[in-house]
Amino acid sequence: MIRFLLKKRRKDGAPADAEQTLGLRFRDKALLTLALTHSSYAYEHAGKGGDNERLEFLGDSVIGLIAAEYFYGAYPESNEGDLSKLKSSSTSTAALARFARTIGLDVHMKVGRGEEKSGGRDKDTILAGVFESVVGALYLDGGYGAARDFFLPLIRPSFETIKDGASFEINNYKSALQEFLQKEGLPAPQYKMVKTTGPDHRKEFIVEVLVNRTSLARAAGPSRKSAELKAAEKALKSFFGKKIEDLTPDTFIRKD
Repeated sequence: MIRFLLKKRRKDGAPADAEQTLGLRFRDKALLTLALTHSSYAYEHAGKGGDNERLEFLGDSVIGLIAAEYFYGAYPESNEGDLSKLKSSSTSTAALARFARTIGLDVHMKVGRGEEKSGGRDKDTILAGVFESVVGALYLDGGYGAARDFFLPLIRPSFETIKDGASFEINNYKSALQEFLQKEGLPAPQYKMVKTTGPDHRKEFIVEVLVNRTSLARAAGPSRKSAELKAAEKALKSFFGKKIEDLTPDTFIRKD
């Protein structure tokens, strides 16, 4: 059974062993080290190993599958749209960052000096990325079951009290845009990576959202996911203007 302990430290003040704190056991311990290494740290320590970006890519897909499988089984009366909202809510940047803080990943992340000074350990995009990387590393080290056993105990408490068949609020801009277009009889939006700028440790991603090859909006962000959310937000605001109320970076509500 995985034990989640909050930011456990040794008496000398140094972070406790990451495996012990997270209640994990890796056969290949180098995978966990890589998962915890942000690109800003790798950039400042060139030649001493890579960063976690590839693991982040893998973990993002694994997390999506785990969430989809869980909600599909837990809510047999819910339709595809509501299942998508639940999945989106549990895998958003804000949610993954919250999970990362809950288990103490912010203590064990390796970030560069610049990110350390600018509060990088508390940035949602970095925390969410490291969380995805750990899930990706678990998948490679122990298979789907190991990744699932790690992630499910975090999402269950927030969603198991929701009644099956209930209707759910749209919880982020991407979901909101997709639902709006669907109601208008249009195809789902497509997100295209336009380009990336900046050095490896401080990249900016520029993404365009399109429908039927027509561009709706373009936006930039520190990760592809955040850039997609911003592009969807801009597209929605172009349709609704002041009828949109921004509550949090991952929350969308349309005012009547």
